[in-house]
Amino acid sequence: MSTSGYASPATAVSLVPHRLFGLLAMLWVGSQLTIGYAVAPVLFASLERVVAGGIAAQLFRIEAFVGVVCGVLLLGLSNVLARRGALGYRRLRWMLALMLLCVLIGYFALQPYMNALRVAAMSAGMDVASSPYASRFGMLHGVSSLFYLVQSLLGAWLVWLLPSARGAMPQHMEAAAR
Repeated sequence: MSTSGYASPATAVSLVPHRLFGLLAMLWVGSQLTIGYAVAPVLFASLERVVAGGIAAQLFRIEAFVGVVCGVLLLGLSNVLARRGALGYRRLRWMLALMLLCVLIGYFALQPYMNALRVAAMSAGMDVASSPYASRFGMLHGVSSLFYLVQSLLGAWLVWLLPSARGAMPQHMEAAAR
């Protein structure tokens, strides 16, 4: 840092990947926690169950794509940072891989079955909750919710560890930042 209080151009460039990592992690985890634990419960408390379920399904679809994009970008960025000597990002790669796996299983593997059950119930003229598919849908929803919870906990842990990952910058980057 220069005496004027601003980072030098070399320092700013070296911190960009770390800041980008933090921004992407906060976007992913923040949107996941907001949609899953604030927006969805409000929808079901405020709207008819079928309408709330349709809106929630669309929001979780968007969140799944946000998760995949952020997860892939964060994995790539953590690999680059780890290769540059920021060793704190090595352990974060496993968390990111598990979070991404939760998204892939929870949304892209389980949701198509849940949607098929919802469509089958609607084509029979009933809500999935009052259809013969209710128990299977409930089981799939429970498993999907479990994956979402695990991903949420891993995401909170990821955000918690971010400062320590940045603190594990290589010596040459720490010296440039001063």
